[in-house]
Amino acid sequence: MRRSFSLATLALCLGLAATPVLAALPQVGQPAPDFRLQDQNGHWQALGDHHGRYLVVYFYPKDFTGGCTKEVCAFRDDLAKLRQAGADVVGVSLDDVKSHGKFAQKYHVPFPLLADSDRKVTEAYGVLNEHLGIHYAKRTTFLIDPQGKVAEVYEDVDPEKNSGQVLADLTRIKALQ
Repeated sequence: MRRSFSLATLALCLGLAATPVLAALPQVGQPAPDFRLQDQNGHWQALGDHHGRYLVVYFYPKDFTGGCTKEVCAFRDDLAKLRQAGADVVGVSLDDVKSHGKFAQKYHVPFPLLADSDRKVTEAYGVLNEHLGIHYAKRTTFLIDPQGKVAEVYEDVDPEKNSGQVLADLTRIKALQ
């Protein structure tokens, strides 16, 4: 069992041979799927809590893995710029509140990491994947506008560049308004 878990974990980290368990991705202009999940501190967070502001919802496979650590740190480091541009940030994975708490503490994460342990939100956003019986969120980011509609969708993102892409697009979108 330990060996198959290790192979599955390696495949998950490399993105190999995953089977999507996907609903369709929400498209630009469509309402973002609603959510209500607990963060790393056990506080409930909902999409409606961010009404009137842009919201970056980024899905990631697993706490404490290489790419996910790079991504959370990049969003952490860009958070002041994202907030100045009018955006809040939340990260979502299938890990539980306790795991998110340890992850957030270790990497000094100042934004909510949401625990989607029952997979409903990840499935609603069309990013639920499965490999060798292990379910995880596909690395995908959504920029949601102040009215709750999808403004941008980022698939198969580079964990180190994702926050910069979102910030550049947010700046561009706001300049057009």
